[in-house]
Amino acid sequence: MRAYMMALAGAVALAGCVENESGSADVMPGPQDGQVLFMENCAVCHGEDGKGSGPMARRLQKPPKDLTLIELRHGDRFPRAKIMSIIDGYARSDMTGPGMPEFGALLEGDLVPFDSGDGKLTPTPRKLVALLEYLQTIQQKRK
Repeated sequence: MRAYMMALAGAVALAGCVENESGSADVMPGPQDGQVLFMENCAVCHGEDGKGSGPMARRLQKPPKDLTLIELRHGDRFPRAKIMSIIDGYARSDMTGPGMPEFGALLEGDLVPFDSGDGKLTPTPRKLVALLEYLQTIQQKRK
């Protein structure tokens, strides 16, 4: 019974996180939402095509990664949890020297339930989920 009550409480909490500021239920963010965010925040270094050829790329000590090869670099599997932790800055906390900047504005706004691949839903900023969804759509496939 205790497990049921905890699961129910978690479901209620997640149900509340999909509402936007106006209180109405919203749909999950899609790749098109993430593409806009990518162009605004990431394309300057990673390029509009995500291949690391943005206008700032030449000025960096270490070239930006080709974001279209994420899946290929991980055995034909898109590592949602790992990529989310890079986007949100968690996996970059121990980086030395100049690296990918933190984008605080991507952490603002409403939350949506996010499944990183383990079947557990976690309240996550909508903009981060949208960006991840877009990145997943630009992956090159093995030939």
